[in-house]
Amino acid sequence: MAGTEDTLSRSAIDEALAGLPDWRYRLGGFVTVFKTPTAAAALQLIADVGRLAEEQNHHPDLDWRYNRVFLRYTSHDAGDVVTSRDVRAAGAASAAAADAGATAEPGLHRTVEVGIDTTDAAEISEVWRVALGYKKGPGTDLVDPHGRGPSVWFQETPTPNSSRMHLDIHRSRAESGAVLEKTVATGALMNRDHAPNWVVVTDSQGNRLCLCTEAGRQPAG
Repeated sequence: MAGTEDTLSRSAIDEALAGLPDWRYRLGGFVTVFKTPTAAAALQLIADVGRLAEEQNHHPDLDWRYNRVFLRYTSHDAGDVVTSRDVRAAGAASAAAADAGATAEPGLHRTVEVGIDTTDAAEISEVWRVALGYKKGPGTDLVDPHGRGPSVWFQETPTPNSSRMHLDIHRSRAESGAVLEKTVATGALMNRDHAPNWVVVTDSQGNRLCLCTEAGRQPAG
């Protein structure tokens, strides 16, 4: 697979992030949100990021919401992991954002996964892949080839939860504390056995979700 020799370890990712304060690591990629003064400025930033992508031959997943630009860099050809190309691209995008008068709001870029408890992922994953039109990702993950829908991962366990499905909501560790406090205030049951990497939340009807930090799932390889 192209580019795999360039894949960064988690320690190398953390080292790179120390020089990229606008960005967070999230499930195989670098993510952020830039807020510009106007919608027109956001469009100009998108054009600048697009120009950089063509020059670098490395293109981000990008979403425009009025005066905010959501960005994610990952190396698809290396298996949806972070490489040095993502480090360079993120740095260049931050420079373009600064020139546009934008401010970084990386905490707004949350990542949602659908988790399915199962005793045997191989037995059921193909049904989900075909029905969703997804592709195989790292491990047992299924991912949207167009980067639009939430990924699906199969949590293999000999004791699947009775509801089988749950959502994983990923934020950085630095930004997850306030969300945990607000969730506690709703009266939900909080299982902190695996904190701070993730906290299992159960609502009053037994439905579950996991509030995860960026350390909750490790990069492949």
